[in-house]
Amino acid sequence: MWQFLHKLASPRYFYDISGKWIPWLSGLTVITLLVGLYYGLVKAPPDYQQGESYRIMFIHVPAAWMSMFIYMLMALWSGINLIWNIKLADVMTVSSATLGASFTFLALMTGSLWGKPMWGAWWVWDARLTSELILLFLYLGYIALVAAIEDRRTAARAGGVLILVGVVNIPIIHYSVEWWNTLHQGPTVTKLDKPSIHLSMLIPLLIMAVSFKLYYLTVVLMRARAEVLDRERRSAWVRELFGANPR
Repeated sequence: MWQFLHKLASPRYFYDISGKWIPWLSGLTVITLLVGLYYGLVKAPPDYQQGESYRIMFIHVPAAWMSMFIYMLMALWSGINLIWNIKLADVMTVSSATLGASFTFLALMTGSLWGKPMWGAWWVWDARLTSELILLFLYLGYIALVAAIEDRRTAARAGGVLILVGVVNIPIIHYSVEWWNTLHQGPTVTKLDKPSIHLSMLIPLLIMAVSFKLYYLTVVLMRARAEVLDRERRSAWVRELFGANPR
């Protein structure tokens, strides 16, 4: 296992192995997405209180989960890069940032669309919504900070510190509905006893969550491969791969 991880940290090995994973991951993404949408939008029954409008949950909830999941991965990779100076960890962090920001924006937009018929307002300064908005600003701040610093090593360190400091916002997002009296509903899937959501709705929700994770893995590997080529464009293996004058 450790030998595999050590090899995976090599840019050339990562480029080769990720190219083999992407077709399989993309195929699984399409399959799970179609299955999840079909069972969520067609087969799942209407909610007894919210009617058909609750179906936006099958996009909103996985997107919100992904916004926090990606940020935690970025924090992990930033820590690895800061401690051990592993370049590929920074590559994965940089490649994940726009995806994390996109999922966060999607969660906020779908939440707004869901909130209008439920709360009568597009936006309220609810603890969960506000902390999720702060998460979007953290993503955008990281992207802007890294882009503003020309030296990649300095940019990686500065961006990594920002990401690690922002980790404090993740438990606030997760526990905000328990710590404060908010309009946002409490946990339904991650309850310790059992989920308070019917199985006919829970299964497509989990399928969509898997689909979103597969989509993330597919796209982040594509972006990471491009980032690796850009950083390693003067190395011998890239010259060998693309010829004497790679672009």
